[in-house]
Amino acid sequence: MERIDWRVWMAILSLAMLPMLGCGPAARSPRSPAKSASAAAPTPPVSGDLPTQAEQIVSDALADPDPQIRANAVEVVASTKQLELMPKVQKLLTDPVVPVRFTAILAIGDTGFAPAKDEVGPLLNDANPNIKIAACYAMSRLGQPQCYQDICTAVASSDQTVRANAALLLGKSRQKEGIRFLYWTLQRDDSSDMVILQTAEAIAMLGDHRIYPKLWTRLISAYADDRVIGIRAMGALGTDEAKSAIVTMLDDPVTEVRLAAAEQLGRLGDSGGEAEVLAVLADKLMADIDALGQQRIRTLAALAIGEIGTERSAKYLPQLLQDPAKGVRLAAAKAVLRRRMKKSGP
Repeated sequence: MERIDWRVWMAILSLAMLPMLGCGPAARSPRSPAKSASAAAPTPPVSGDLPTQAEQIVSDALADPDPQIRANAVEVVASTKQLELMPKVQKLLTDPVVPVRFTAILAIGDTGFAPAKDEVGPLLNDANPNIKIAACYAMSRLGQPQCYQDICTAVASSDQTVRANAALLLGKSRQKEGIRFLYWTLQRDDSSDMVILQTAEAIAMLGDHRIYPKLWTRLISAYADDRVIGIRAMGALGTDEAKSAIVTMLDDPVTEVRLAAAEQLGRLGDSGGEAEVLAVLADKLMADIDALGQQRIRTLAALAIGEIGTERSAKYLPQLLQDPAKGVRLAAAKAVLRRRMKKSGP
């Protein structure tokens, strides 16, 4: 059975560039097996309603020994607006692992967490260029818009990782000015594949519909990881045409790809992928999949539930919050908190 590269899968829960900071570009094999995973751990006792359980899982994950779990937990805090946990995120600005610091800085910017401004400011001069541009992003969101220009400059870096991360930040900045820098980067003949992938997604994040044909080529790729990246970028683009393209991916032969499509459709207000999620969680599609593959699938299913938001799919969240794998529990916690956000409105 075709599998998605582990590093690419980890990016599905966390920010796309985290694996690039530590691992380099993902292997590009249509059958690349997973090499490692967040270790399964004994399920901790939890009590209270689902949001209370979810908040505790995220809080614990911020101090987890596994840096990928810490980074993913930071992303959950930012994407679900758990502002009460931001002081814990602020402490991760000194984490020994670069991707964790990178994600923490971005979370400061995403949430506009002003109490951390004095700690982020000095990072504009950090020795690591990835940390520097992350600080530029955060400071531009905290009242120093002139820092945005440093991100535009960084997208021309000779370092492919810095170039890719700068593209990510231009997309996250939501400023249309970044489009011309991104197309320039996309057309350079010295941009690596990881840069091209991230740049195309960043253009989609900025809502430029001209990128659609480029994203479509990812959806028809022979490689499952390409198709997942294409689906996520189509979700970021969010046009009717992009949504229709995602719908076609519900027929993909790879379970993970179908679940990624279900999640993105949910983000766009379409519950059409619910049947895929329910089939997976009813164990109808996992009989011939190894334990690590099942963990990946449960994670993606949990994330999809958070976006789809139906009661029928949400009935699986209590058991997913008790899953033996930390990554699955964290994904389920995100789903619970995302559903709460959607119910409470803007």
